[in-house]
Amino acid sequence: MNPEVGAETPVEPVKIGPIGAIAADRSGFAPLRLPLFRNRWIASTVSGIGTWMQDTAGTWLMTALTGSPLLIALMQTAASAPVLILGLFAGATADIFERRRLLIFWQMWQLVVVALLAVLALFGVIGPYMLLGLTFLMNIGSAMNNPAWQAIVPELVPREQLPDAVALASASNNLARAVGPALGGLMVAGFVKASTGAGWVFALNAGSFIAVVWVLYIWKRTPLFKSALPAERIKGSVETGLRYLRYSPPLQAVFARAFIFTFFVSAVWSLLAIVAARDLKQGPMGYGILNGSLGFGAVVAAVLLAKVRARWKADQILIASSVMYVGTLAVLAFAHHAWLVIVFLMAGGFAWTCTMSTLNTSVQLLAPGWVSARALGMYQMVFQGGLALGSILWGAVAEHSSTTAALAASALGLAISIPFTTRLHVMRGKIPDHTPYHWRSPVPHLQNEPEPEDGPVRVLIDYRVPVDKYEEFVVAIHKLRAARLRSGAIRWGVFRDANDPEKLEETFVMESWLEYLRSRERMTEGDFTLVQKAVSFHAGKESPHVTHQVYAKERAHTV
Repeated sequence: MNPEVGAETPVEPVKIGPIGAIAADRSGFAPLRLPLFRNRWIASTVSGIGTWMQDTAGTWLMTALTGSPLLIALMQTAASAPVLILGLFAGATADIFERRRLLIFWQMWQLVVVALLAVLALFGVIGPYMLLGLTFLMNIGSAMNNPAWQAIVPELVPREQLPDAVALASASNNLARAVGPALGGLMVAGFVKASTGAGWVFALNAGSFIAVVWVLYIWKRTPLFKSALPAERIKGSVETGLRYLRYSPPLQAVFARAFIFTFFVSAVWSLLAIVAARDLKQGPMGYGILNGSLGFGAVVAAVLLAKVRARWKADQILIASSVMYVGTLAVLAFAHHAWLVIVFLMAGGFAWTCTMSTLNTSVQLLAPGWVSARALGMYQMVFQGGLALGSILWGAVAEHSSTTAALAASALGLAISIPFTTRLHVMRGKIPDHTPYHWRSPVPHLQNEPEPEDGPVRVLIDYRVPVDKYEEFVVAIHKLRAARLRSGAIRWGVFRDANDPEKLEETFVMESWLEYLRSRERMTEGDFTLVQKAVSFHAGKESPHVTHQVYAKERAHTV
């Protein structure tokens, strides 16, 4: 039997429960019992503390170097723009190259750039534009590192523990967010010159990358998905990632919600230093405490998230988080009392973790292993794009008007967006089964075997379907369309013979024979159940007949 249409032996039905019930009976800490995940988590936390110390020290150093709200807000843009520019490219490289080596390279990149920042700051020769430029360079390394860093999580834990693992990874970041800003602010405040204090913070952050490099160096990686075919080229890998997104409406909904949320919420990250200095009359330590309040709320959310997920649906969590952040933005705009601001920043941190963990988990559950890093890269590109573009807008509004106007406008915009984003559903229904399907039939052996780059290739599958089953078959076969297109087809269609009402033909076109072979590797168990459903309507004595056609190129004539 040809693998396009079925298997020699029946496949057991996939037993997958509702997404909302994934973590109902667990504490959420089970992944930490696994040594590989635990080591990654500790290393990530250490490095994250250093990064958030740097973020606080760098932003405060900018306030010491310039009084321009726009330049201060651009620190957030410098942190986010590299992901906006490189997110998809970073995901493509992470899906093509060996992730362990790739991660080590980009960790070393960040270490070198941060060390240079430390030297320049300690010698007092750093200016606002140099600080922006080196922050941008450091975050190029972060942008290229993050898709691969997140994509290895499913390699470290069982699939049923993935939501907890993502929540714990978020907790690591937010624990760092709670501790790092306060430590960074304390170190800067401990020196007469802001540049000296920031320089020592940068030096400590450079050292924190060593912990991650060590964990990666000793890790003996076993990838979940490994192709036996030649590696994709970068351009083709990027196009394949975009094609997958185009034919995955659930991923599109996640990305849209991520952009809208971060675009408005970016006002908090980009303007908090100005609120601390001008409205609350705080120094670097006070700013660190305010930033740490966000992190504290985020840590509380990470601890309680398993219970929250068990009780509330993803859409409900996202709505509540947006409402909570509207309140946080409004308080920052109008209530200039430190204690009240701290309380609402904690609430904002809680909402941030609930939102980010929910969206991040959904991306990892919706994307199969062969495209996971590209999906995460695109997600981070959209996510950081919202932060970068929002920071520019709110910084410009604050520059030409006031921080109160910028924060109030962002609160109003987020409130108005809520009724529209509720139509974009996240993690509804059952978890798609993206376990790679292991073919029970060999690669088709053709009399005229094509070369890998020959193409386009057209595949035709002939079905005989009783007239009374026609409507059911058409519904089933059309569910295959997105699966075929996501896995590499450039065109798809199903046609009914005008002379024979029981004869129907599914056809799809691949760019090349190699791309066709890759599409076979990309098929998941979930996709294969769709194939079997369509085949179940076939009434012929033999399996549906499959034809492989290769484009007939005109041969060059010799004189």
